[in-house]
Amino acid sequence: MIEARHLRVLRAVAATGSFSAAGRELGCTQPAVSQQMKALEASVGTPLLVRSGREMRLTQAGEALVRHAAGILSGLTAAEEEVAAIAGLRAGRVRLVSFPSGSSTLVPTALAALRADHPGTRVSLEEAEPPESVEILRGGDCDIALAFRYPRAGGAEEWDDLVVRPLLTDRLVALVPERHRLARAEAVAIGELAAEPWIAGCPRCRGQLVDVCERAGFTPRIDFATDDYPAVVGLVGAGLGVAVLPQLAIESVRPRGVRAVNLEPAVRREIVALTLPDLAQVPAVAATLERLGRAARSK
Repeated sequence: MIEARHLRVLRAVAATGSFSAAGRELGCTQPAVSQQMKALEASVGTPLLVRSGREMRLTQAGEALVRHAAGILSGLTAAEEEVAAIAGLRAGRVRLVSFPSGSSTLVPTALAALRADHPGTRVSLEEAEPPESVEILRGGDCDIALAFRYPRAGGAEEWDDLVVRPLLTDRLVALVPERHRLARAEAVAIGELAAEPWIAGCPRCRGQLVDVCERAGFTPRIDFATDDYPAVVGLVGAGLGVAVLPQLAIESVRPRGVRAVNLEPAVRREIVALTLPDLAQVPAVAATLERLGRAARSK
């Protein structure tokens, strides 16, 4: 194994012609230079220097090593500077995956704050619902996954291998046409909507809707299903049914022709940011997690 410190000493000996002169240039003693040269020759398995009178002369192997040393040391210096920049948040990259309502509410606030504090840090964003987003994280294709889960839809063990940063608890609300009989109610039990046609959301949200309705004693008649929150709002606004959406989802669209009514008893989902244990120590990832937390606290 060739060490960078040995290459620096070899270059100094080649440039000055002696161990003592190289020691003065490097700020160390002549015996220290001699010792490091012996260690380097032992590493490469061949002599690199021969004494010629009072000066040291490079062997053919020494000349080859000095010739390559410049590129090796300059590359190492560049690498050290880049790592220092990343560690100091003057540079860096974070790959973020988020579900749509998180992308339009929490993410913009967090990334604007991150850019203001650390303009050299670049963040890319892709959208995916859990559990797909969690598998993207585990597969090494992102650094942070913004995800959610419902209390009865799976235990904490599904994230046991990840660092879990709780962000907020998002309440689900009923969405009804603005002229609906319950549009002016302060709260509604989901059983009061049993006879209504339903518009369902993403597969995970759809499963949660069916579970909540069945616990209330009925199976919802789902006429439409779409992952697009503005489409859900448009269908409800047109009087084609009712829906249950997370509060974050309603904040992410302009709800026209609809009314949001609280559900009683309350139904909530947990919003979290997930990352891998090693990634949590990366400064840019830690800074992004912190800004996501601040954005959630402002809600």
